Amino acid sequence: MHVLKLPVHATPGAKRTEAAGAYAGALRVRLGAPPVDGKANAALIDWAARVFGVPKARVELLHGAGGRQKTLGVRFDDAAALAAAQALVADWMAAGDA
Repeated sequence: MHVLKLPVHATPGAKRTEAAGAYAGALRVRLGAPPVDGKANAALIDWAARVFGVPKARVELLHGAGGRQKTLGVRFDDAAALAAAQALVADWMAAGDA
């Protein structure tokens, strides 16, 4: 199993859930859910599963459940899938710096 550890700066209460570039070395993710009752964390996990093409069971919130700074763990079957995910994250991070 290959794991992507993704630092995330979460911004809850946005109009839609999407990657929004880099923020202090982390990927900024706007969350279309409020930060109450775990709704923002659930939206983050749903988003990550969708964009990386893995089941939700393979996405885990490793750190930061109660704050904006979070770390996601996403498990992939092979190194190629992990490399593709890392490239996608790099593209998102670079787009935010422009």
